[in-house]
Amino acid sequence: MGDFSAEVGTSFPSQEIKTMLNIRYTANFLASLSETTLKPYGISSAQYNILRILRGAKEPITMNVVKDRMLEKSPNTTRLTDKLCAKKLIERVRCEHDRRAVYVSITVRGLDLLENVSLEILHQKITKLTSEEQTLLNTLLDKIRG
Repeated sequence: MGDFSAEVGTSFPSQEIKTMLNIRYTANFLASLSETTLKPYGISSAQYNILRILRGAKEPITMNVVKDRMLEKSPNTTRLTDKLCAKKLIERVRCEHDRRAVYVSITVRGLDLLENVSLEILHQKITKLTSEEQTLLNTLLDKIRG
């Protein structure tokens, strides 16, 4: 791995097109590594994201908060949480004051799973960049979205 043009076996008509495709290609590469790493734990990267959100919240939060914090916005958040509930990794609680509101929280079992998951392969890829390069990359990515 190294040169994007060589990896995909083509040249590009402009740096703009090469950049757009390289970002997508790299994102897919990292997503694939993530999915492969999580497969033995029986969860997807979207489910892992939900578990991390709930661990970070430190208290039950609504499904809307979960949706807002997700890295990959998904209309399937309810289905994803259904699967996590079935695996007893999270639990749902209805709000006493508003029956329409549903809160979710991570269980001890979910915390244990997160503790055992190692995304070391992703860290190895990112640490190929120096701290300064990581800062620059984050600044550039933020600039693209801004």
